[in-house]
Amino acid sequence: MTKAIMIQGAGSNVGKSMLVAGLCRAYWHRGLTVRPFKPQNMSNNAAVTTDGGEIGRAQALQALAAKVAPHSDFNPVLLKPESEIGAQVILQGNRVATVQARDYAALKPQLLSAVIESYDRVRKDADLVLIEGAGSPAEINLRAGDIANMGFAEAANVPVILTGDIDRGGVIAQIVGTHSVLSSEDRARICCFVINKFRGDVSLFDQGLQEIVTRTGWHSLGVVPWFADAWKLPAEDVMDIASTSGGKFKIAVPRLSRIANFDDLDPLSLEPSVSIDMVEPGRALPGDADLVLIPGTKSTISDLAYFRAQGWDIDLAAHIRRGGHVLGICGGYQMLGREIIDADGIEGAPGRVQGLGHLDVVTQMHPEKRLANVSAQYLPRKIMLEGYEIHIGKTSGPDCDNAWLSIGSRAEGAQSANGQIKGCYLHGLFTSDAFRAAFLETLGVHDTGLEYGQTVEQSLDDLATHLETHMDLDLLLKLAAAG
Repeated sequence: MTKAIMIQGAGSNVGKSMLVAGLCRAYWHRGLTVRPFKPQNMSNNAAVTTDGGEIGRAQALQALAAKVAPHSDFNPVLLKPESEIGAQVILQGNRVATVQARDYAALKPQLLSAVIESYDRVRKDADLVLIEGAGSPAEINLRAGDIANMGFAEAANVPVILTGDIDRGGVIAQIVGTHSVLSSEDRARICCFVINKFRGDVSLFDQGLQEIVTRTGWHSLGVVPWFADAWKLPAEDVMDIASTSGGKFKIAVPRLSRIANFDDLDPLSLEPSVSIDMVEPGRALPGDADLVLIPGTKSTISDLAYFRAQGWDIDLAAHIRRGGHVLGICGGYQMLGREIIDADGIEGAPGRVQGLGHLDVVTQMHPEKRLANVSAQYLPRKIMLEGYEIHIGKTSGPDCDNAWLSIGSRAEGAQSANGQIKGCYLHGLFTSDAFRAAFLETLGVHDTGLEYGQTVEQSLDDLATHLETHMDLDLLLKLAAAG
């Protein structure tokens, strides 16, 4: 009979996603068939699933940890922010609406039945389902109609583990404060708690741990020390993207306001020969960058305006004059062209917007989204690689005749005549060790050697061992509800 338990947080970014990934791998090592599940996620960093949908990148990592292909049922509701107050709603892998924040509350009850439907399918094939909450149940102003935390736990009748983040301080208040604001019914669903991200001598927190147990009556699953290799695993939250100090070859990445599918950076950040410089708003693109990589974005036209508002268009032109290289992926590719035509007003008011003009191509926006896992070939070296497409819009023009990738019989991407400036729609291409080494070699980097997939797998195994050592996983399995 399938067991299930839900990991919720006493706040945002307490490490729920990482814990679920590590637990998926730990229980897989124990011989269990494990499935991840997150009722509702908010992220512009999405993965394409085997059934042709999209889910949050964290659930794709958790699926990898559980040794199962990612499926849209693992994250039935995905919210992709398009503005400060609006988001695209992805339901069971497919776009169904774009709503304003104030209107989403009215939509949630309609989504709950689909969420439970997906959950029921997921648990049919599993010994254990590890469910991740979103944000915190302490946000009691959001409890009515909730599908992300206690609302789902109640509907699915699953127990809850509450996670606190001691690294940010005040963890006793996080846990005890959550206990105090919850209703008696929701409080009773929490069977235990875990303290995450501890640095130093864990025994120094013994008294604090006892205070939490005394004040809440909840079991302790343990105190999890800081996992030093967490940075080697793909990040989901945009706030987790950080500069890395590696080798002499510098890649500058402007942090766009709606940056999306930034997992393209993960393999590059682990390359010992490469340094990643995440350029924050208000700061110029560095003059010593070897490559400027313009990443994907959920809103190309608005982020193009944002790019110009930072003065990055001027910096990029100077970088090109100095002989620096440029790569645009997806939205970044669209920005590099001469023009973006949005006749249907998909990204705002209908019209035409002048691009950065560094590639002789034009993009026309269309409402149909291209969503697919694909096999591609890097044409200069005839290297095969895997990637995914997730975009709206079609790009064409003279520089597309100088394509540097192909997907089947279809040419993909564009580049300037001298190859200095490149763009493509293909995400995930840098996960290929052979392609990444060949691409960097064309830019003068010869001492690559990273085995990215193996590094991620080893990090998941190490994380599982870390949790086995510091959490009571026998107790967790005992507390998980059968159904």
